[in-house]
Amino acid sequence: MSHYTLVYTKQAQKDAKKIAASGLKPKVQNLLTIVEQDPFQAYPPYEKLLGDLLGAYSRRINIQHRLVYQVLEEEKIVKVIRMWTHYE
Repeated sequence: MSHYTLVYTKQAQKDAKKIAASGLKPKVQNLLTIVEQDPFQAYPPYEKLLGDLLGAYSRRINIQHRLVYQVLEEEKIVKVIRMWTHYE
């Protein structure tokens, strides 16, 4: 089974600090492990995003926050764009 490499945008790195401070880290860690193994795994459900984030996917961290990522299939890379709410 091939794994994907996770890369983080500057924004995602900033979000990671908020995640750590908010106590959501275990949940996020779990989601990151899932997308690292298979970014298209059906569970937990994900959405394809539109508009500015066309081509990206989102999975719920909780009611408010989302993990948003892009998949670079050729390079086997998952680019983590956001790990915090996009409503701030």
